[in-house]
Amino acid sequence: MSHHSLPMTDNVKLLIAEDHPLVRLGMRNLFESCQSVNVVAEVADGLEVYSSCIHHQPDIVLLDLTLPGMHGIDVIYKIRQRWCDIKIVVITADAMEHRAGEALKAGANAYILKNSPQQLLLETVWSVMRGNTVVDPKLSVNILEVDPGERNVTLTSRERQVLKLIAEGRRNRDIAEDLTITVKTVETHRMNLMRKLDAHNAAELTHWVYRLGL
Repeated sequence: MSHHSLPMTDNVKLLIAEDHPLVRLGMRNLFESCQSVNVVAEVADGLEVYSSCIHHQPDIVLLDLTLPGMHGIDVIYKIRQRWCDIKIVVITADAMEHRAGEALKAGANAYILKNSPQQLLLETVWSVMRGNTVVDPKLSVNILEVDPGERNVTLTSRERQVLKLIAEGRRNRDIAEDLTITVKTVETHRMNLMRKLDAHNAAELTHWVYRLGL
């Protein structure tokens, strides 16, 4: 495989979220030399990532964790609330294992360090597009521990149904109709879910849909 080729058939749309202009330029140059990757946008603020995803519909977001406006981990959660198919590759200087674990639990597909060779970044993008999870070889994070991550949480099949519908933005009344149960029963399920998952609102419950792979 040559340095500049990524073995993909489609043109992959890439969004770069990085607040250092030089690093951003380096990434853009690296990927623009790949025929199969198209850099559709660059943002330098965590708050801009979500709206840029709506506007450009990227296949992959290259995300720095220490962005102004909103921390990278929160950005990952926000993206995952709306899209489960956008791939998120964290590229960061933060070499702490627990941070990588946090990012993967939040829904990142890869965690790569900035001081890694360019070839690793190219191969990671290719690997992630094929559905793999990638962690920088310098880190000793066990992907199996993190992904799917929350196996100790046991939900009934009914609770899982309710959780999925809450994540889809359905109101209690709609859920009750869908599942032919009473609104009171839905409220009980919602309360149980919040207790079991230590969630305090619908947004936090939605995070769990992705964490649990629903």
